[in-house]
Formats: sequence, structure tokens, C-alpha cells
Amino acid sequence: MKLSDFDYHLPEELIAQTPVEPRDSSRLMVVHRKSGEIEHKIFREIVEYLSPGDALVLNNTKVIPARLFGQLEDKQIEILLIEKVGERLWKCLAKPAKKMKPGVVVHLNAEIIAKCIERLHEGLRLIEFNVDDESILKLGEAPIPPYVRAKIPLERYQTVYAKVAGSVAAPTAGFHFTEALLEKIRSMGVRVLEVTLHVSIGTFRPVKTERIEQHKMHSERYFIPLDVVENIKHAKSEGRKVIAVGTTVVRTLETFARTNITEGETDLFIYPPFEFKLVDALITNFHLPRSTLLMLVAAFAGYDLTMNAYREAVEKKYRFYSFGDAMLIL
Repeated sequence: MKLSDFDYHLPEELIAQTPVEPRDSSRLMVVHRKSGEIEHKIFREIVEYLSPGDALVLNNTKVIPARLFGQLEDKQIEILLIEKVGERLWKCLAKPAKKMKPGVVVHLNAEIIAKCIERLHEGLRLIEFNVDDESILKLGEAPIPPYVRAKIPLERYQTVYAKVAGSVAAPTAGFHFTEALLEKIRSMGVRVLEVTLHVSIGTFRPVKTERIEQHKMHSERYFIPLDVVENIKHAKSEGRKVIAVGTTVVRTLETFARTNITEGETDLFIYPPFEFKLVDALITNFHLPRSTLLMLVAAFAGYDLTMNAYREAVEKKYRFYSFGDAMLIL
């Protein structure tokens, strides 16, 4: 398929700038793959589509304060931590990138400096800091996506179940859950399970190839506890649904389904057509045009139904992107 197949018109005013409160009061579009029916609900009503024995799988990664600002002569430099690769060494993005040449030193404050060691592929820089991670992260801010103009505190750019630090972007499908809603779901007999996938640079990288199958995903680290594997197997054996909360969970589970490996790195790129082996339902947000996330949704729901659902979401003024509304695909 072509990259242009995944374009759609989105009025700028539909890009959510702030999260809703409470979290579970966002809107929910329910898309039925078999019938093509589309329903409109409030997120907390998702319980109507869950049954005892189902497995609801969450990504418990926690976003780090990865956005740093420093000074180089008279120029402000923004550094985004991407991946820790050694003692005081990180792969980073820098803006403006042309200023961050090997040997350049950026002052983050009076005590902390960041030195560019090497240019890497995909525009990354290898940067060495003169202090430990704890000191660096105390300076950091939430790595809010560039289309959000409001200043959002880091704690609101997290899911309520975030535990394992390591992401530079949030698994935003999980934003809609409150502790109370999760407790209600557990009380129904639904298995609420947790995996970890640390969201990395792939979130920021646009697809540049016109033929989407030529795109290469950046690898991301994942971990699936053995008891989660067993619970998913039980749910499948009983004919229950495995519901992935977000595209990161889909990629984690479908990687495991193909490799039988519970911990490692995945660069699995899901686009139409794709055979899903574990995931039966998907909770997700409304994604950017031409993005790998939209391609994954189209692979799961079907291309025509996905694009029709997005058109209807625009018509009915759903809120889009990270702090926007949700979609449940059954």
C-alpha cells in the first residue's frame, strides 16, 4: 500500500490540547469489525463490552522526564533523551541538530553539561553527561508531543498504572483508565494483566517511503511476565477475548506470538494485511495521518472500516491524538 492511502483531513481544532477530567469521561467510539457497525459511548461504558475471563492487557511503562534544555553560546538547545546506552551515555535527539556536532558541549545549568560524542544514524547523537541519571532527570520535563501547545505536567502524561521507567512517550490509550474503573473491571472477573514496552524514537519518526512496506521500525524493548503468558493462554483456551490497551501492547503480544520470546527487542511493523495471532480486541486513540499507528489500526479493523470510522470521528468532532478520545475495535 501507499503512504498516501493513510492520509485524511483533520481540522486543527480537533487536536486535543489538554486531557479531560476525569480520565474515563472521554468519548469512546466502538467499531464492530464483523458488522461494520459504529457506536458512540463514554469511555467508562467500556465495561459493557467486557466479559468474565477476558484478558485486558496494559503497558505499564513509565515516561521519564526526557526533555532537557541547555545553552550553547547564545542559542537554546533542546535535547531529548531516547535510550541509555552506557554510564552517563545516552542516545538523544537534539534541536537544532546542526549545532550538535561531535565535541560540542551544552550547558544545562551551572553544574551539568552534555557533550556530543558522536553522530549516529537517524539524526541521533551520542551524548555524554557529567552527572548521573538522577541528576539529569531532575532537570527534565515531560516529553509532550509537539502538537500539544499547553504545558502539561509529567504526572498527567502518565497512565495511572505506570510503573517501569523507560519511555520517552506515553502509551496514550491507557490514559482513559482510572483506578476505580480498573477495580470495577477486575471485580467483573476480567483478568487485568501488565506487560512492558518502552516507547522510543519510533513515535517521533514519520514514514518517509511511499511504499509503506519499505519503512523500517526502530526497535523497542519489551518484557512479558510468565504469569501473563499463562493467563493469556487460559483466556484463549476458554474462548475469551484478549484486549490490547494500545498499539504498544499489540506489538508486544504479536511479537511474542511469532517468536515465543518474553523479553527482548521488537521492530515489528504491523500494516495491512496482517494475521493477528493473539489480539482479539483493541483499545486505541485516534492517530496522526500517515503514521505507523494508523497503519496498525487499519491492519486490525480493515482499511475501509478504519478510514470510514475516522471520517465519522471528524464529522462528530471527536478529539484526536494523545489527549483525545478513544476507540474500541471488536
